[in-house]
Amino acid sequence: MIFRNLLLIKLISCVSGTFVVNVTQTSYQAEENHNITLEWTFTTKPDTSSNSVNIFCNLINDHKDLVLFHLHDGVEVSESQDQQFSGRVQFDKDVLREGRIRLQLSRLRTEDSGLYLCEVKTDDGWSSDRCRLNVTAADHPEPQRPTVSPEPESQGWIGLYVGLGLTAAAVLLVTLCFALRRCFT
Repeated sequence: MIFRNLLLIKLISCVSGTFVVNVTQTSYQAEENHNITLEWTFTTKPDTSSNSVNIFCNLINDHKDLVLFHLHDGVEVSESQDQQFSGRVQFDKDVLREGRIRLQLSRLRTEDSGLYLCEVKTDDGWSSDRCRLNVTAADHPEPQRPTVSPEPESQGWIGLYVGLGLTAAAVLLVTLCFALRRCFT
């Protein structure tokens, strides 16, 4: 149902031709703990003020609607941002006048995967576009245990103990042989 409504809105904005939002890339692939930049463009007129721009970008994931970024009348509304994205979203305000929305999402998590929808409203109109982000788990190789080689000093002590043990065993064996010989003679 949501997708039909989005398609209808997209078609209406395309037919009217006055205001269009486009995503620069429809699909993103990344690994967790990396950063990614999501970017949309929108039509602007030379006299458009950044104060009259309203942007609402959210993640639609598993029947949840999480706010990624919200700009109202040119002012960022961080209170509306979902806790999942807190402190991880950077907005590039410098490119807004050019009709670009650039959001960098850092320290990606697998739960950041899903459909990102960005809606833009200006004095010229309203439109939206979406992209998909797939974040895969990072491979965590097993930590290798350091191989411990004995110190040269300890190798000398080991040799001494082995030598003493073998000598004691030989003495015991000779003594046992003499004792058995006496018993049988």
